[in-house]
Amino acid sequence: MTSTDDSPDGTGRAHARTRTLRESIVVAARPEDVFAALSDMRRMPQWSPECVGVWMLREAGGTTLPSFIGLNRNGARRWFTYCEVITADAPREFAFRVSVAGLPIAVWGFGLRPADRTGTGTPSTHVTQYWHDLRRGRRGKAADLLGRVAAGTSPTARVRTNRSGMATTLHRLKAAVEKEAGGT
Repeated sequence: MTSTDDSPDGTGRAHARTRTLRESIVVAARPEDVFAALSDMRRMPQWSPECVGVWMLREAGGTTLPSFIGLNRNGARRWFTYCEVITADAPREFAFRVSVAGLPIAVWGFGLRPADRTGTGTPSTHVTQYWHDLRRGRRGKAADLLGRVAAGTSPTARVRTNRSGMATTLHRLKAAVEKEAGGT
């Protein structure tokens, strides 16, 4: 598992506000199988420690990308987000934009590429989950306040929560997809 961020000194500490995180893992399954699992947003509660439900508003069809409501929790706090899929490039990338009460919050996504596992005979996928903070300007300050009230996290705490949640999500995704693919 690898982790990167855009903090000024590369330490992950949010001296200036951290706006991007990335976590990676290798999954012993074909990119097509990993993409199929990730792009079924109804499965996100199976992996994410914060998402407890997904209500599909518009299924994928034709040229329309899906949108959904994400039901989330942090301890006793509960909130929902409106999410629109913005990239569904099978089997390379899947991403969605998140907003709350019309305020842009973040883009969450997954980049996929074949992993080099020479000699194992097992197809593998390098999965990178990423998060880009969209909270900027006056609307960003309102979104920060909403995050403190609804989710109970400051911008700095949100970075820590997201980094931990991404690691959990990727490990759970790996376990589920490898089990389904008959991998290790």
